[in-house]
Amino acid sequence: MQTATLQFTEFPYERPDLDAISTEFRETLEQFKKAANPDLAFRTLEALYTVRNNFESMREIASIRYTIDTRDPFYEAEQGYFDREQPRFAGLINAYYEALLASPHRAALEARFGSQLVNMARLVIKTYSPEIVADLQEENELTTAYRKIKASASILFDGEQRNLMAMMAFLRHKDRDVRRRAADAYWNFMTVNQGEMDRIFHELVKVRHSIATKLGYTNYVQLGYDRLGRTDYGSVEVARFRKQVLEEVVPLASAIKKKQQERIGVDTLKFYDEEYMFRSGNPEPLGDPEWIMEEGRKMYEELCPETEEFIHYMLDARLMDLVTKPGKASGGYCTYIHNHQAPFIFSNFNGTAMDIFVLTHEAGHAFQVYQSRHFPFNEYNWPTMEACEIHSMSMEFFTWPWMERFFGPSADKFRYMHLLKALLFLPYGVAVDEFQHFVYENHNATADERAAAWKSIEQRYLPHKDYDGNAYLESGRAWQMQSHIYEVPFYYIDYTLAQICAFQFWAKAEDDREKALADYVRLCEAGGSKPFLELVKFSGLDSPFEEGTVASSLGRISAWLSKVDDLALETA
Repeated sequence: MQTATLQFTEFPYERPDLDAISTEFRETLEQFKKAANPDLAFRTLEALYTVRNNFESMREIASIRYTIDTRDPFYEAEQGYFDREQPRFAGLINAYYEALLASPHRAALEARFGSQLVNMARLVIKTYSPEIVADLQEENELTTAYRKIKASASILFDGEQRNLMAMMAFLRHKDRDVRRRAADAYWNFMTVNQGEMDRIFHELVKVRHSIATKLGYTNYVQLGYDRLGRTDYGSVEVARFRKQVLEEVVPLASAIKKKQQERIGVDTLKFYDEEYMFRSGNPEPLGDPEWIMEEGRKMYEELCPETEEFIHYMLDARLMDLVTKPGKASGGYCTYIHNHQAPFIFSNFNGTAMDIFVLTHEAGHAFQVYQSRHFPFNEYNWPTMEACEIHSMSMEFFTWPWMERFFGPSADKFRYMHLLKALLFLPYGVAVDEFQHFVYENHNATADERAAAWKSIEQRYLPHKDYDGNAYLESGRAWQMQSHIYEVPFYYIDYTLAQICAFQFWAKAEDDREKALADYVRLCEAGGSKPFLELVKFSGLDSPFEEGTVASSLGRISAWLSKVDDLALETA
């Protein structure tokens, strides 16, 4: 039950006894199988989800506390426990899904709650077998090892030890020499760890291919799609989408990069210049993290009644850990603790405009799951990942009217930079996706062959890239910093699909903000009760797979950008 007065640090944690949970789960599952009518079947499912939530809530609490400080020996051990036991727990979920599909009350449950739960059950059953438990354990341990490497970074730069997220701030510095030195230091850390990251990834590819073949798949590609719950599109549609981005976005992105080169006054745009958008400096928040959160509270109080309730709960329960610090895992995420109906936001504020991107992006995720916490099934609390990213990326745009609060006179500079970065992300996002298709379609490739494939793909989608002789990046290993490639294969295309949808919400808000926001809140409330393309249609958006959707979105963006005098923004 949701309790606003209980803070995250007070959430109780006890390592769950999976043997005891398994016994209780299977006993409850037998009751479900024997249920005499749909109402009794549903009440039994409620009890089943209570058992399930106890395990999953402990897992999420342990994971959050471990990523907050990867040096904590207690939660490092707990993370290891869940790495080992999660595959066994997945077997229980698989047994539940089999019983659900075989239930004589399935049609009645579908009539009451929709068919998406059944659709997801069919996919999950395809992706699990007791035969792969050891492989899943190995996969978990390998991804944790990769995360540990990145979290271990302690780079001496300008007199202080800094982690990777802290180093990113210097890539936006006005002084080009500082940017260059920061980039060298960042990528030197990656160079030192290249061999181990190559080894981890090679082992990941090998174990994932093994899992796929044991389950009857030709390779990991379709298994990766099925694991992500993609029920209404596949690799053919994704390939068509990548083609749209290559043809429509890449030429525009190259022109934008050329304009950036001229705006910041460099002869050639090097890789360490790309985050530096204005000669007068990128817009930066006017205060520290505490000030940002106070302004964020006011913003969400004013955005709409639903976000006001949401932000008060998040702040009262202290469901955010935002500031970068030693030992903290890199990146940002939002997760959900079922027993407390509590979203949790994790990030690494570093004093740049990225702090505002993270605040609005991860809050979009958290707001969505807060709005859909009423669903009785965990599967409906979140939608599939590409739909999740619509909520986060669209929230970034819905908060535009409040950017003066964070950036003062540089607010227009921020909005211009935001739209450019969102557009420029698309070619990189589809490059990551195409690379992953190569990797899993060619599972026997060597580390150097994978690097060569990345370099070739990168040159097509990101022709402006100039690595200035950096040996690590020139070798084709820039992808190793992208945690999604290691941890959640094929996830990354989700950001690009969602970005096209978020552009549509942005355009709708430009035309009729009140209606656009109402459609957005309604989408969040729908949670994961529908598959991706149905959610897109439900919210009045066009599918990114449809021919012309990408071009249409670019048309609105190009028209807006053409009205902006980017040189005039230099005075802000």
